[in-house]
Amino acid sequence: MIRIYNTLTKQKEEFKPIEPNKVRMYVCGPTVYNLIHIGNARPYIVFDTVRRYFESQGYEVNYVQNFTDVDDKIIKKANEENRTTDEVVEQYIAETLKDVANLNVHRATCHPRVTEEMPQIIEMIQTLINKGFAYDAEGTVYFDTAAFEGYGKLSKKVLEELESGRNDRETLRHDLAAGKKHPMDFVLWKPKKDGEPYWESPWSEGRPGWHIECSAMAKRYLGDTIDIHAGGEDLVFPHHENEIAQSEGANGAEFAHYWMHNAFLNIDNKKMSKSLGNFKTLRDVGEMYGYDVVRFFMLNAHYRSPLNFSADLMQAAANSLDRIKNGGMALKFAYDHSQIDTLTEEEQKLMEELPVFEKRFNDYMSDDFNTADAISVIFELVKFANTYTKEGASKPFIKAVMDLFDKLVDILGLIYKNEGETVDGLSDEEIQDFIEQRKQAKKNKDFAEADRIREYLKEQGVLIEDTREGVRYKRV
Repeated sequence: MIRIYNTLTKQKEEFKPIEPNKVRMYVCGPTVYNLIHIGNARPYIVFDTVRRYFESQGYEVNYVQNFTDVDDKIIKKANEENRTTDEVVEQYIAETLKDVANLNVHRATCHPRVTEEMPQIIEMIQTLINKGFAYDAEGTVYFDTAAFEGYGKLSKKVLEELESGRNDRETLRHDLAAGKKHPMDFVLWKPKKDGEPYWESPWSEGRPGWHIECSAMAKRYLGDTIDIHAGGEDLVFPHHENEIAQSEGANGAEFAHYWMHNAFLNIDNKKMSKSLGNFKTLRDVGEMYGYDVVRFFMLNAHYRSPLNFSADLMQAAANSLDRIKNGGMALKFAYDHSQIDTLTEEEQKLMEELPVFEKRFNDYMSDDFNTADAISVIFELVKFANTYTKEGASKPFIKAVMDLFDKLVDILGLIYKNEGETVDGLSDEEIQDFIEQRKQAKKNKDFAEADRIREYLKEQGVLIEDTREGVRYKRV
């Protein structure tokens, strides 16, 4: 049984899919006008891991993540660089896909773009007008928040409190002069400005507001009601609150059964911002520490817990991830060099412990995707492997441990598998050959030759380490 903390109800609930063994999941994607920052990486990693875990439990996941490809920021970027908005969008969609692939994030089932969904967006706006949830004010279409009885149920904000909080009289006068019925009404469609991209609509030549875009795309690709809607906690209000109002107003059905939100990421205990000079792109951090370290760092805390980024914490994450990587390499080394094909009596008993590791891992993951404690199980499995897959262990036993290790780290996406990877011309097989040559040299007491091989591998970007379990290596 998988339990999810639902932002809507503020409690953990048993996951019950709309369709048996299927998950309809929508995750808000980025506005593509720049490289994504380190904070953007957290929802990508978190909800990719949620998806992976569902799939490991036999669910088929329809995972939709959009690109917002028309927005004031995109237009501003294009104007500043004397380019078209299409050129800006194509560049940064490609850069985003490159970055998230480096995080070992699986591609979504589909990545819809706002500009390709205009008929559906316009149709949904018209439906809202027809049902009395929206109104046209001289070409600008607003959602009538007072007409939707449940407005505020996700963020737990009451409409009257929101309105009383708007104490800027000049803003209020402007809102009412612009044709709004209520200060909290929000834009579904707005008329074009000179030089902006626009689309034809029954109300004006213009473009959609931000919130309606996700409602229309979720409906088209997942249906009127979806299982999970997810994103960063900064989207709870107003974006997700407004999505609920639009979707439920238009469709006459509950929009999402479960709402998941990851907590903020701070930089050295401060909110990330360009004004503070602590703005960090994922590209910069990934190239400095390794994208795999970024992923491990993010998953080493519960997704609903605030996370602090610092150089010290990233280095600690890198060291911890190395322990897991080294455990995996030690298992492969032990398997490749074992000459024993039959389980020993002791190993037959030890085999009974492997399902216990997997059950504990699944128990943590099934409890609102507790990746931090799930990682602790992997560390325990590595310790178990280091203890019992030494010289003299059988191939079947080592293989069983290795298969479980691979399965668990793959659910979390921790170890990237690059088949045929080489470093300066050295394949894994060639590195193993050098290790064997060095081992033979040491047996022959030719320590100068053993040292020469170690130094040669180091020059090629391969560090070797002598341990009680044998020789391990890692690429640097």
